[in-house]
Amino acid sequence: MRISRRKRDLIPKRLIKDAIKIVEDKKAKDIVLLNLKEISTITDYFIICGGESSLHMRSIAQELEENLSKQGVTLLNPKDFMNNRWILLDFGSIVVHIFSQAGRDFYQLERLWADAGKTIVSDQ
Repeated sequence: MRISRRKRDLIPKRLIKDAIKIVEDKKAKDIVLLNLKEISTITDYFIICGGESSLHMRSIAQELEENLSKQGVTLLNPKDFMNNRWILLDFGSIVVHIFSQAGRDFYQLERLWADAGKTIVSDQ
């Protein structure tokens, strides 16, 4: 089955909306959306957010995986890519980065991908 370009473009938009709602509901901090479509071949979007603790970070990750898998979205990376500073969830067209404050300060993804279109979703 061939999916039209218009329909393909709608898939990430729905996924972005759903993923952002999930991280907001789990009280993630400083949520940022980076549009990488024009500058990267690895993914279309990054969602970057923070957790208050490693338990909070894992809770956000688990909620994302469970809810998106119910919609038929598969997590593409192994679950062992999680630590106390950074959890990466690769859903194909969207990659979600959940950081501790120390991890976010250290890796500075927003600075590394400064050429991307940036949308601040939440800055609490």
